[in-house]
This record gives sequence, C-alpha cells and structure tokens, in this order.
Amino acid sequence: MLMNKGIVSFFSGAGGLDKGFEQAGFNVMWGNEYDETIWQTFENNFPNTILDKRSIKHIKPSEVPDCIGIIGGPPCQSWSEAGALRGVEDKRGQLFFDFINMLKEKKPYFFLAENVSGMLAKRHGMALENIKKYFKEAGYNLSFELLNAKDYGVAQDRKRVFFIGYRKDLNIAFQAPEPLKERINLKQIIGDLEHTAKPALAKNYSNKDKCDCPNHEYMTGGFSTIYMSRNRVRGWGEQSFTIQAGGRHAPIHPQAPKMVKVEKDKQIFLEGQEYLYRRLSVRECARIQSFPDDFLFHYEKIADGYKMIGNAVPVNLARCLAEKIYQDLERVGVISDLSIAI
Repeated sequence: MLMNKGIVSFFSGAGGLDKGFEQAGFNVMWGNEYDETIWQTFENNFPNTILDKRSIKHIKPSEVPDCIGIIGGPPCQSWSEAGALRGVEDKRGQLFFDFINMLKEKKPYFFLAENVSGMLAKRHGMALENIKKYFKEAGYNLSFELLNAKDYGVAQDRKRVFFIGYRKDLNIAFQAPEPLKERINLKQIIGDLEHTAKPALAKNYSNKDKCDCPNHEYMTGGFSTIYMSRNRVRGWGEQSFTIQAGGRHAPIHPQAPKMVKVEKDKQIFLEGQEYLYRRLSVRECARIQSFPDDFLFHYEKIADGYKMIGNAVPVNLARCLAEKIYQDLERVGVISDLSIAI
C-alpha cells in the first residue's frame, strides 16, 4: 500500500472530492460510504480504492489505513443543538464529530472537510465556533474558507465552506489558491449536448439503453409553486445555479428564455415557448459539477443520479484545493517524488 501520497475519504458519496484529489496526484486508498444506492457508482469509478460500506459510527480507527490525509463532507443537520453544546450527543450531528475523532486517532498530516454555506447563518454561530475549536484541539492549524466554485473552473454559482487543517508540527497553514482569471460558462460546458437529451422513462426510471451519451436523461413531471416562485434559467453565457441533490429542483436548460415574473412570488414560462423548458439532464448536471464524461453514474431511479451529483464537491474545485495542499506538503517534505511502500 502506498503511504506517501495515500489518503482516505469519509462520506465519499459519488467521489467528487476523491476524483479531484486523484487528479492532483494523491492516491485514494480507502473510501467510506453508507448509502447503498451510491456503492456501484463509486466502486466502478474507483476500482483501486477499498470501499467500506459501514457508517463511520461503526468503524474503528484501527480499521482505517494509515494515511497522510483524511477528506470528506461530514453532514451536520443539527446546528442549533451543536451550538448549545448538545450536538455531540445528537445522533444527526454526531457524524461531524465522529470525523473529528477519527482525526484525533489517526493524526494524518492534513484534513479537508466540506459543508454547506448555510452553517454561516447567525443562528449557527456558536456551533461553528465549537467545530473550529474541536478541529484545533485535535492538533491542527485550521484554515476556514468560504469559496465559490465558479472561481475555480466550474460553470456553477456554488458557495461552500471548507475546513482545512495541517498538523501543528508541520508549522504551516493553508491559504486558498487565487481565483482563476477566467470563468467557464454553460455554453462551453454543455453546449454540445443541447439536442441529444432524452426524457426519463415512466415514473422517472432510467432510460439508459436509449441514451447515446451516458446519463444524458432528464427528470419529467410538473414544477411546484415553490420552484415557480423565481427564475430558474441561467443563459448560455452565465454560470449555472447551484446543482442541488433533488432532481425536481434541477435548473432549467439554458436553451429556454428567462422566466417571466407575473407576481411577487410567481413566475411563468414564456408563452409559446413552453416546450423549451426542461430540466438539465443528469449528464449536464455532472458536466456542470465538472465530472469527466468517462465518470459513469449507475442508478435505476433517475432521482438517485441527481442526488449523487448534487451532493458532490465539484471535481475542478476539489482539484484546485488538492493541488495547493500537494504543493504545501511537498514543500515541507511530507510528499516526495518516490512513494514509499508500507
């Protein structure tokens, strides 16, 4: 097993973070994902990575390979409980702290944890400060960054927070890479797929046998009043709205005109051009999340495809962060040109 560049991944999902770190030169030795609807996708796209299918709550640190880094997107839905110092006991918020406890035991050189920008809300202030404190107490110099994926080679307006830490004995701190000078737009990313998407089968099951481009199918069905409360169309020259985990909330394809506001919280499709308003396909969402086309998503229900992609960290953003981490670790001698077998 290669230790020199070897990292492990918790809450791996479909592997957006993992793919970005892999592209940056790291070796994702071991991953962890509890959701069985994702297992086939992860295993097929990371054939050399061991996938542990248990909840992190049931994994002993001794069962996790020694590594130089731990990455993941630990969920924490119970911010109010955590803010009142009850989050550690709350079973929904426990997973975030299980991630921190794994750091305490394994003591890798670095870690990266990603989460939604909603945790910056004022009502979660105490919870956020507690989480920062726990990371520092685990033995790391912590950097906390709010980043927008559109600044790092992703055709999407997507803000996320990142906790990134280097072990204190390295005497270094992470600084986010500078935003790229040029932004990528939807035309550049999905323009070639405009006329080839297929609707899902009845009850939104996959039509995989009918798609020329893998996963290039879109969810059908009506749009809720909440969905129709604001414009859902970004033009070809813009970046997409955030790709969400629910297919019914997928943005409208940029071939359609912007929606028309008729009341304060009500918009409609432009009369006479309603046929242009379709949801982005699973593959289009994957492209916008910067997954390569040879990264295939396996599912029977199309909702599972959208879920995997929407919950992922955009690959290009992950790669930019991973490249900076790689450079920092190389500079202090943690990473060398020749991997050390253990």
